[in-house]
Amino acid sequence: MDADHAFDPWSPEFVADPYPAYAALREAGRAHWYAPTRQWLVPHHEDVSALLRDRRLGRTYTHRFSHREFGRDAPDAAHEPFHTLNDHGLLDLEGADHARIRRLVSKAFTPRTVERLAPTVRTLAAGLVAELVAAGGGDLQAVVAEPLPVAVIAEMLGVPAEDEERAMLRPWSAAICGMYELNPTEETARRAVRASVEFSDYLRELIARRRRAPGEDLISALIAVEELTEQEMISTCVLLLNAGHEATVNTTVGGWWTLLSHDVRPDPDPEKLSTAVDELLRYDTPLQLFERWVLDDIELGGTVIPRGSEVALLFGSANRDPARFGPTADTLDLGRADNPHVSFGAGIHYCLGAPLARVELTAVFGELLRQAPGLRLAAEPRRKPGYVIRGFEELLVEV
Repeated sequence: MDADHAFDPWSPEFVADPYPAYAALREAGRAHWYAPTRQWLVPHHEDVSALLRDRRLGRTYTHRFSHREFGRDAPDAAHEPFHTLNDHGLLDLEGADHARIRRLVSKAFTPRTVERLAPTVRTLAAGLVAELVAAGGGDLQAVVAEPLPVAVIAEMLGVPAEDEERAMLRPWSAAICGMYELNPTEETARRAVRASVEFSDYLRELIARRRRAPGEDLISALIAVEELTEQEMISTCVLLLNAGHEATVNTTVGGWWTLLSHDVRPDPDPEKLSTAVDELLRYDTPLQLFERWVLDDIELGGTVIPRGSEVALLFGSANRDPARFGPTADTLDLGRADNPHVSFGAGIHYCLGAPLARVELTAVFGELLRQAPGLRLAAEPRRKPGYVIRGFEELLVEV
């Protein structure tokens, strides 16, 4: 099999099971030029892990170079609202601005803060699962997986339950995240721009409310430190929602699909369940690819990747690399103890919300195991077409 041709992120068959293609890529070398996206594919765990920490690469290049100097075209002016929102968020900042904002936002994700949220998370998870059980089943994604992390992040940010815009948080997020797919279409861009404008307008109004009447929420806390511009606050809130629930939703649904298709269940003991959740994150990570710009020339396995290039770090491939996970790399092992998966990233962009995501995932898996021990598939699930952020349209189950 030709490794480069096996990688086809627009093929439904590839999206459903990219792992044979990843194996071919790993076998063929350490870096592969992929012309359709003008990226270097990096499939090995050791390289992905190292490059996530390598400061010769960055999520952006504009802190060091102009578009012209970097050999890149400026973004389409029609997409400006999306890029303004995206480029001021923590994930796509580098240098001093990244350090400043991460220092401020990290205060919301201290172990003490996350532990304080845990009872609320468990109560929410128990209630949502109870609804599913009372109905005899339904769409696990719509009834349980989506509402939980959105409710938690909305609570953290201070989005009032009575605000009608609260129901738009998930659709706005989905539209914006469409731009993270490879070569997004113009229609995808239009949806993302519209969502960026609407979400930003709502947050701008909410920030104004919190300036007049501060609360115990994250927006009020960010206003109080007076070190963020309004745009930085808006972009930070949007990033926290997007990153804070996309991974949790898709890990919950994808994880249960994995368990049901393997006909296995994790041990509900909290410590063992936490280990199982990490294995589900490794075995079929919802974030398959993460991009970096090459700010200074790098070399991988004799291949020089020049400044101005973009690398596509293949998280899904790294997480199944036998060089790191041994001969059982393609095997689901819910008790796997040595599990350095890269699903939450690494380096300065390591996911700030990882501790909270683990609390949410452990809570929701635990409640489903407790309240719905006979959970079973009611219909073959339909996958979404996206590859970078991989998920399902729905997961219909019976209890």
